[in-house]
Amino acid sequence: MAAARNELPLPEVQLRPMTEADVDAIAALERESYPFPWSEGIFRDCLRVGYVCRVVELGPALIGYGVMSLGAGEAHILNLCVREAMRERGIGRTVLRHLLASAAAAGTDEAFLEVRPSNLAAIRLYQSMGFEPVGVRRGYYQAVGGREDAAVLRLDLRTLR
Repeated sequence: MAAARNELPLPEVQLRPMTEADVDAIAALERESYPFPWSEGIFRDCLRVGYVCRVVELGPALIGYGVMSLGAGEAHILNLCVREAMRERGIGRTVLRHLLASAAAAGTDEAFLEVRPSNLAAIRLYQSMGFEPVGVRRGYYQAVGGREDAAVLRLDLRTLR
């Protein structure tokens, strides 16, 4: 009997800065992962304005990415995605840890993110990393048949220093 995905060992992945050359592959992964994906232009804008943008590779394959903005003493995790076949193996946690460590090293005091209440796997990950709910953004996400609220989560990064 095959092991459940969350029982598989963490594969040897490489985390590196995102480049313009990655945008097509990232946008394709985004489209595979979400019914209302970010466009290539959004990823290019994130690179252009200097957000912390990282990709995860397994061998030659791009299997995930993370995007974070920094400003006014805050970090904002804007996007975190892992290819579906590679989920629940610690890869998202690895990317999130890297982003949070970068934010803490930059002297940022808090990290925020929004998450769909229906995305239970993501919520479990964020809560296991210490994020706590602090609010709701009504109608934040596009959804089939209308809009979905976002749960706003916060982490005190001073505990990471």
